[in-house]
Amino acid sequence: MRIVIAGSSGYLGTALMQALEGHDIVRLVRRRPDEENEIRWDPYRESLDPQILDGADAVVNLCGASIGGQRWNAAYKQRLRTSRVIPTTVLAKAVAQAGVPALINGSAMGWYGDRADLEVDETYPAAADFLGQLCLAWEQAAAPAAEAGARVAYLRTGHVLGPGSVLIARLKPAWRFGLGGRFGSGRQYMSWMSLRDWTAAAKLVIEGDTAGPVNMVGPNAVRNKDFAKALGAAVHRPAIWPIPGWAVKIVAGEAAVEMLRGANIKPRKLEAMGYEFQDETVFEALRTALR
Repeated sequence: MRIVIAGSSGYLGTALMQALEGHDIVRLVRRRPDEENEIRWDPYRESLDPQILDGADAVVNLCGASIGGQRWNAAYKQRLRTSRVIPTTVLAKAVAQAGVPALINGSAMGWYGDRADLEVDETYPAAADFLGQLCLAWEQAAAPAAEAGARVAYLRTGHVLGPGSVLIARLKPAWRFGLGGRFGSGRQYMSWMSLRDWTAAAKLVIEGDTAGPVNMVGPNAVRNKDFAKALGAAVHRPAIWPIPGWAVKIVAGEAAVEMLRGANIKPRKLEAMGYEFQDETVFEALRTALR
C-alpha cells in the first residue's frame, strides 16, 4: 500500500512508521525535507496539492498538540483545537479531491468525558465538556473526505503505555522513590493500551475496511488506584501515598481532568475485527514499557 502520513514524527507516529515497514510510505513534514519520501506542507498557510496524494491508498493523520503539554489557558486550549481541526480539514479536502480511498484520522478517549462506572463503546455521543467537544470538532473536520466516499476511521486513543510514553515518564520518578499513589479518590477509570497493541491495531485499521470510530484501548480498563499499584509493582516500589485532587489541579490546572476523571471504555470495534491483544492487563503493558 502507498500510505501518506501526517504527524509521523510524534510518539505514536514514530512507532506506527516502524509497524508499517514494507509499505510505500510518504511523510508530510513541516520542516525542510531530509529524505526522498518526505514532502513539505504547511496546513496553516495553504491547502495541500491533491497531486501529492496521487496513487495513495490511505492517508493517516496524527497531528495535534499534546493534551498534557502544559497548563490549559485560553491560548493553549485554542492551540489544542487549531492543531487538530485545521490539519484534518486540509487533509480531508485533499483526500476528497484526489479520490484517496481511506482517511485514518486521530481522535481521543476524551470524546467520552466522565462516565463514572458506565461501560461505553463507540456508539456513545460526545461529552459536553471541553475535551468532548474538541474531539467532536476534530472528527467532524474529516467530513469532506467521508462526503466524497472515502472510508474514514477515527482512532479514539486512550493512555498509551510504552517505552518513552509521556505518562510513564512523568510518573516514574515519583514511583521509583516510593512516593506514588492514587489520584484523588482513585475510583475513576483509566482506559489504556500498550504501544505495541496500538501500533498493531492501527495497522489493522489502515489495511482493513473498518470505518467510523474505533476505540484504541485495551480490553480491561482499570481504576486509577489499581493503575498506581500496577506501576508500583512494575518498578518494585509501594504506591501508598494518595495525591489529593486539589494538588493535581495546582500542578496541572484544568488538564488534571485527564487523571481525575475517566470512562470504562470498551474496544468493541477491535473485538469485532478479531484483534487479539498482546497485553491484556495493565501490569503486562507497564512491565513491557519499563523493560
